[in-house]
Amino acid sequence: MKLFPVAVLLSLGFVTFAAADLSRPNIVVILADDMGWGDPQCYQAESKIPTPNLDRLAAEGMRFTDAHTPSSVCTPTRYTLLTGRYCWRTSLEKGVLDGFGPPLIGADESTLATMLKGIGYDTACVGKWHLGMQWHDLSGEPIGERGAQRFRPGDDVDYQRDITGGPNDVGFDSYFGISASLDMAPYLYLRNRRAETLPTERHEEIKGTLFLNGVSGVKSPGFDIHEVLPRFGDEAVKLIEDRKGKEKPFFLYLPLNSPHLPVSPAGFSKGKSEAGAYGDFVWETDHAVGRVLNALDEAGIADNTLVLFTSDNGGLWHWWDFSADDDGGKIPMTGRGQYVKDFGHQSNAKWRGTKADIYEGGHRVPFIVRWPRMVEPGKVSDALVELTDFFATVAAITGEPETVGTSGMDSFSFLPVLKGEAETARPFSVHHSLSGMFALREGSWKMVEGRGSGGFTRPRKTSELPGKPTEPEGQLYDLKIDPQERINQWANESDRLVRMQERLESVREGSGRSAAR
Repeated sequence: MKLFPVAVLLSLGFVTFAAADLSRPNIVVILADDMGWGDPQCYQAESKIPTPNLDRLAAEGMRFTDAHTPSSVCTPTRYTLLTGRYCWRTSLEKGVLDGFGPPLIGADESTLATMLKGIGYDTACVGKWHLGMQWHDLSGEPIGERGAQRFRPGDDVDYQRDITGGPNDVGFDSYFGISASLDMAPYLYLRNRRAETLPTERHEEIKGTLFLNGVSGVKSPGFDIHEVLPRFGDEAVKLIEDRKGKEKPFFLYLPLNSPHLPVSPAGFSKGKSEAGAYGDFVWETDHAVGRVLNALDEAGIADNTLVLFTSDNGGLWHWWDFSADDDGGKIPMTGRGQYVKDFGHQSNAKWRGTKADIYEGGHRVPFIVRWPRMVEPGKVSDALVELTDFFATVAAITGEPETVGTSGMDSFSFLPVLKGEAETARPFSVHHSLSGMFALREGSWKMVEGRGSGGFTRPRKTSELPGKPTEPEGQLYDLKIDPQERINQWANESDRLVRMQERLESVREGSGRSAAR
């Protein structure tokens, strides 16, 4: 047998990581906000939005086509991504927090950050948190849940006091970002446990605009919603630049504010797409991803850095006009639907529904993993995965326990899929809508407990549907032959329904892991 020198093997790509510690890669998680499955061109060729950096990431890594968020809205998905535990097991059984919500992650819960920090990683979070922090009012009392009231303006908050229960208290060494979305107060940057600049001004709601410029609330001088995404990019790039020459691995969690409302692309992004302001904002999101990838290259650490890009739920800028199906009749087009029609861009591609819905458009999302020292480039996987699964996957990579207390209880490792050793990752998935509607997916079959979307798409609930005695009480679709969820087979598959309902109940009463046994 002819023996080749190691240098030759390396140049040919046959030996890729002889000296690397594959159990301790750097980890970068980039979480877009409300980006649809069909926004990146690597997912939908008909997309009106150039996404060269996401396309590059997919070409250099593995692109998943059947990836899902555990919830169709923001806060619950973020909780589950970091803990590997479904958010409906907490006090937040539906809806989202506002900018002053108390901490959702319990002090006794393990997160990706605490797991990795415990084995020697440096950990940092840059971006939109939206998982609650403990603020205090001017009298010193802790601020509680908002209840049924609208997002709070924040006039009675003590901004000179340390904030607890946020990123720094759940495993992150450093934090820079905003407490929640930019359609809710406070409009200010946080640096670790303090406001970077005290809010002495007000951000006023601009009514009657399609793109929503945020509700009225306190604002720091000079804070501009158009500059938030570039600022996040600056902070992330600086953190990566500082890693050059350091041996200690790092974990960067980068939850972006885009392309969530308010649609607010920076000046340099305008006109970069053929899908209006929303398309430009997606382009700018892709640009931010490119900045991170370039920084990793320039720091010389890209080869052993695992980069995950995904979204916290499906896209909002989608219109699915249907007629004469089980939900009964056409639904009038909204302003959002008219916008989509004008530009011809469907954020969720062929999938039915939008953000907040129980339908596929609400929770099927882009999901791309690049790890040059482990993942073969240019691969496409149809394995069923959830964002829930990143907890167990990181645990499997690093050799840590895949469950810590309740954390990880709903998570399944997809490391064998990344390594090309398996085609599947989890036996089923659980979906949850804005209003708390459940769905279970097994194989190609999807069962929805109830009728309507459970979210934004009308009809949203049973009371908005035709009241016929013969109507089924739920929805059942075979996505293999009916990917757009048009043909309700609830009345035709009684045995399957019983089995799926038993599985879902087993998940709710126990855990995702126990229900898989």
